[in-house]
Parts: sequence; structure tokens; C-alpha cells
Amino acid sequence: MTTHALLTPVLVVALGVMSTSTHATGLYADFPVTVKGYGGAKTSSVSYSGQTARHLLHESLKKLAGTAAGTPDAALEATMLSYYDGSDGSLPILAPASNGEFSFTQTLIDEVSAGKNLSGKTYAGAVSAWPGNQTGAEIIRFWISKAAAAHRGYDLANGYNYPQLISKFIMGAVFYNQIADVYLDENLRPDTKPNDQPYKSGAAYTGKEHSWDEAFGYFGAAAHTSTLSANQSYELAKRGTESDSTPVALRFADHDGNGSVDYRFEMTYALAYYAASYDKGGRTSYLSDINQAFLEGRKLLASANGEKLSTSQLSEINAYAETIKAGLEAVLAESVFKYAGKTFEDIGKLESVLDAGGDAEKVTRDYIKHWGELKGFAMALQVGGKDLGATAVKLNRLIGAGPVLANSSQVTDIDSAGNYVKDQGPGLDEYALHMLKVQNLMVEVFGVQARNSDQLSHIGELMEQLGGGESAEND
Repeated sequence: MTTHALLTPVLVVALGVMSTSTHATGLYADFPVTVKGYGGAKTSSVSYSGQTARHLLHESLKKLAGTAAGTPDAALEATMLSYYDGSDGSLPILAPASNGEFSFTQTLIDEVSAGKNLSGKTYAGAVSAWPGNQTGAEIIRFWISKAAAAHRGYDLANGYNYPQLISKFIMGAVFYNQIADVYLDENLRPDTKPNDQPYKSGAAYTGKEHSWDEAFGYFGAAAHTSTLSANQSYELAKRGTESDSTPVALRFADHDGNGSVDYRFEMTYALAYYAASYDKGGRTSYLSDINQAFLEGRKLLASANGEKLSTSQLSEINAYAETIKAGLEAVLAESVFKYAGKTFEDIGKLESVLDAGGDAEKVTRDYIKHWGELKGFAMALQVGGKDLGATAVKLNRLIGAGPVLANSSQVTDIDSAGNYVKDQGPGLDEYALHMLKVQNLMVEVFGVQARNSDQLSHIGELMEQLGGGESAEND
């Protein structure tokens, strides 16, 4: 039985509960203060600006990772680390940046939330998907160091695109991990962050309320997501146009109508963006299902009126949490599926250029970029606090530590000095088959439904071409 099938009953139960009511405004905002004895001036208990600040640190770090000139740059590395580790100074928001009429309210990270970092929230366990048995934070620091010496973030000799690796893995090692393994897991236990106590002394929100808000913040959806279509949420994040070429800009983003976009409430980031990207094809409803579960869970917490949650309320809030976690897992699995397909396409293009004796640099860059997205998302899928067991082993063996390059070399390890160790990998055709097996694994185990860049129709032909040899059978 697939993971998707196992989760279906939980999804049905939670969605059935959600259909009974909705927050009056449909917005993730303005839930009342329920903390007993609160004497402050705040009238809303919603707070997740710290998570938004981390999205901006992530986006800015990704942008910086693609700016090196091609030789080691200690100053650039230090700047990247300031966005990863946080800084005593006030860091400018580098991305997403204002784009024409699409202008943002804030310009500095500290204007959104002060004193935040990514490093302190990164998955602390060892990550078997990358050589060296390193922790999540150690891997990101390693990539930052490499990015500071790679021309525009590309390492053509070894096959890496560091902005993509850094970005996609942070989506898992920080955002997904914090949602699935901390705020909607540990913090939902009955005696952890109780709902009849403030999250901290003087706070306007209870322990459970703030835990739920922080999880929502890591998801990255705009507060007014329920008023938008999936395509509108997607284009909001891209700051682009709808299918009718109408500018998105303020029409979709500026919900409060003040003429600029507030990073804290009116923008789509990271996991929510990818959920929207799959939903806009019409086959899935990840964004709306996850967003609705967050809304209904927050309404339940408000209705508890600052009292300890009852057994039935705990059961209900955990059902919403399971819906959210299952949806996020599916979004990451869809991303692995998509970029395995893109990588497969690139291998075919690379082989065609090589056979024709042409210049392979452009297609190699595309191949390395898409492989970086594939590898980053595959690693992200494995750090949500759920042991994927044999699925993770298969996934990591099929993808490897680096892409197979034109000369059939492939990074297999990292030495004690931090240098890549390469060996002969399978040929490009055999590695292309690995990409199809990755897609098949995402279907069999996670039941992916959007299936963007689906290349599975080629699997039989390619296996026949390879003759069913050892490499063809090695999954």
C-alpha cells in the first residue's frame, strides 16, 4: 500500500470537519486575544512575522549564491553567512524585490522581524542523502562556501548549481522540518505549549495559538490566500501576469489597498508557491487544502477561549495538522517528480548536442540547474521527521551525490579537505533511466497527482534499449 493511500482516511476526516465552517473573513488574520489576564493593547493574537523574516533571509541568500565571479570571495561568503546566521546589523531585503508597480512596504529584514536567523532552525540530524554524514546546517554552510567561489553559482566541473541546492534544501531543512516535526508535532502534545497559558510571559497569544501561527508562517501563504485562485497565488509570487496578460501586481497582492505589498501578510513564498504551481494545472488542490486546514485549526484554537484543549479538540486539531503535513509531503514529492522529468529531458538534449559535436555549455547549465532542484527537493523530503526507510535509500542511490556528466564521471564523495571525489558513473542513458525510476517511485509511494514534466511513457522503451542489464535493474 502506498503512503498516499495510507494518508487518505486522515485527509477525508480532516476535510470533512473543515467543511462545517470557515473563518468569518476567510483570512488568516484578526483572531481575537484569548489569553486569560492579558493586559496589553493588542487586539489580534496572530503573529508569524519571524517566519516571514526567515523567508526573506532564504530568498536573499539564494540571490547572493548566484553572484560569485568564479574565484574564492571571502567577503561574499561572509555576507551569505550573515543571511544564514543572522546579523547584528540591519540586513537589506535583496529578494523578492520591488518590480515596477509591484512595490514592497519594507526594505530591511529587521522591519519585518528583528534578530532572526535560518541556522538555528535548520534540521540538526545527519543527512544521509549527502556525503560526509553532515547535519543540515553543515551541508548548507559547505554549499555557501562553494557558492562563494563558483561563477554565478555554477560548478560545471562537478555538476552543481548552488543557489538551487541551497534554496530547495532550506525549504525542507527549515520550513518543512519546523512545520512537520516541531510546531505541528511536538508542540501539539497536550502538555507542550498549553492553550491555557501564554506562549511566553506577556504574550497576546497562547502556546498552541502561536505554535499554529508559526507553522502557518513557515508554509508561506499570503493571509488572503483563500480569496485567490491557485494561479493568482502563483503569479503573485512571480510578480508576473495572469493568463490574460493582466498585471498581477497590486490587484492580487495589495489586499489592504494601501498601495504597496507588505512582506508579512501579502506575499506567497516557498512551499505555498510550489503548492500553487501544481494546483494551477487543475489536478490538485494542495494550496487550498493546506490553507483551509490552517484556517480551521486556528478557528478551533480561538473558540477554546484560552482554556486547555479538551481531548476532542486535541483530536480535531491533530487531524488538521495531519492534513497539512500530508499535503506538504505531497508538494515535495511532486517537486521531486517534476525535476526528475526535467533532468531526463536535459539528458536527451545533452546527448543530442554531443552527438552533433555542438557546444554543450547551455544545455549543461540547464541540466545542472534542474538536477540541483531535484537533489535539493529530494533531500528536503527526507527531513520532515518521518523515516522514509527504503524509499529514501532508493531515492538517494538513483539520484546520487552529483549528476552524471558528459564524460560519465560523477561525484561520489567528499574528502577530509572538502574536495569532491569523482568516479565513473553509469552512462547518460542509464542515468536517464534512473530519473524515470525516481518518477515512478514518487507515484508508487506518494501517489503524486499533478505529475508535471511526466516522462514515464519512456520507461519501457529505455529499459528495452538498455537490455535490462544490471544498471537498468538497479533501483
